[in-house]
Amino acid sequence: MPKILIIDDEKVIRATLKEILEYEKYQISEAQDGQEGLKKIQEEDFDLVLCDIKMPKMDGIEVLDHVSKLDKQPQFIMISAHGSIETAVEATKKGAFDFVPKPPDLNRLLLTVRNALDKKNLVTETKVLKKKLSKKLDMVGESGAILQVKETIEKVAPTDARVLITGPNGTGKELVAHWLHQKSNRASAPFIAVNCAAIPAELIESELFGHEKGAFTSAMKQRQGKFEQANGGTLFLDEIGDMSLSAQAKVLRALQEHKITRVGGDKDIKVDVRVLAATNKDLKKEIEEGNFREDLYHRLSVILIQVPALRERNEDIPLLVEKFLEDISAEYGTAKKGIDKNAIAKLQEFPWTGNIRELRNVVERLVILGGQSISLDDVKKYADY
Repeated sequence: MPKILIIDDEKVIRATLKEILEYEKYQISEAQDGQEGLKKIQEEDFDLVLCDIKMPKMDGIEVLDHVSKLDKQPQFIMISAHGSIETAVEATKKGAFDFVPKPPDLNRLLLTVRNALDKKNLVTETKVLKKKLSKKLDMVGESGAILQVKETIEKVAPTDARVLITGPNGTGKELVAHWLHQKSNRASAPFIAVNCAAIPAELIESELFGHEKGAFTSAMKQRQGKFEQANGGTLFLDEIGDMSLSAQAKVLRALQEHKITRVGGDKDIKVDVRVLAATNKDLKKEIEEGNFREDLYHRLSVILIQVPALRERNEDIPLLVEKFLEDISAEYGTAKKGIDKNAIAKLQEFPWTGNIRELRNVVERLVILGGQSISLDDVKKYADY
């Protein structure tokens, strides 16, 4: 049941609003002035606050200002018989959801309350999802190699420097890209990832730069490319070593001029995008063989981050296994399984050619097929090595 606080120095107004809102099945608390209201907000959790503006001791704008500095963030609807456009604008700038004049129209008030509570629910859900995503994208490990990667991310993320992330398949290159984005000033803008190896060469330019209607046979309508979709945010070009030379030339132009042109179009479109790239190939060797442009390599590799193979950081395997056991149990809705120390030691002996991705697959197999506590025998029986 949503919990609402009414702050108003007029007892009649409080009583009227309480009666109306309780009839709608809301849980109501009252405060007779701003100071009492602020104290209640600090002590209790409210979904919504209906707050008068003109009050003794502390007015509604002051209450709103104080609450904006708290960890708790209930939605605010300001109410006043002395309101003006300037007051409503000030309240909105300080975070109020809406402004309702006195005496309030009943239908409008109830609609505003419902909309404010919907927004509160959306904000809460977004925080939960971000927390889940952050946990899912957690970079686990305390080895020297992974600590160096984390340190580089901390230094580089707040800048707009382009970063080339290298390392074998399954090491977590996309994870590094996500953290560079999340810790940057662009974190609230889009993060768009493109797997260049998964898109046919004849379609990669349309995928990146978009196309105009009629640009080719199946172009039935205008389409934005990934550069436009990532505008203001981050574009992650995964497996860029597999990109065609013609697409490389257009990417180079986009990096140099901050402009792109859709396939079949002649209009320049400005884009503000931070580009991160990743590859499992030796791009210097690809340059020698004529498969990759040297000028594009130098544009992309302002900062180089080498993600280590799992065999180079096998001291992190116990931490990774524990994380995977937690994640898999949460996915399956089952109790987390334990694992024997000898089983962990055996896992640390494997070469892990598929790196972290392979380790997770093995842990999932052990969870499904192994005993209640995963043993050394389980590892010997169900791991591929």
